Amino acid sequence: MTMARGRLARACPRQRGFTMIELMVTLAVLAILLGIGMPAFQEVSLSTTLRSEANKLAAAAQLARSEAIKSNAVVRICISSDGATCTSASGASWENGWIVIRGSTVLLSQAVAKDGYRILSSVSQIDFQPSGVGAGQATLKVCRATPSVGTQDRQVTISATGHTSVDKGSSGTCS
Repeated sequence: MTMARGRLARACPRQRGFTMIELMVTLAVLAILLGIGMPAFQEVSLSTTLRSEANKLAAAAQLARSEAIKSNAVVRICISSDGATCTSASGASWENGWIVIRGSTVLLSQAVAKDGYRILSSVSQIDFQPSGVGAGQATLKVCRATPSVGTQDRQVTISATGHTSVDKGSSGTCS
């Protein structure tokens, strides 16, 4: 009789898998973890995008300064909607794009900022003298305006000596 049981056990192997209750508990735990993790992921995503946009401005300033020193000429960073010339219109804004230009030669052209992000400043151009110093100090604020104002922003500061820095802010405003 023991031999018959052994053959029968081999003929009908035990089935493996999840029960419906185990599956439902797993899905409930996954939903809770996603509910907790999603806001944190959105903050990380916002921070990364702000850092990226601010670093583009800082890199442009560093390029302009080094080109001014290297070529012994004034190099300018300015708002540009067409990527070829500086825009001096009163409604022009940094998020529409900017260029680094020496004379009439465009050294760098940056396209429009990511949708929903703004770059605010009271200046529309920044000049670097052949010695590498800036013609004045400038601060540009990078922030998210839509779909909702973010809790973070980045400040790109270009000192009168030409030093560029990016600092994290938490003003919660984008104006």
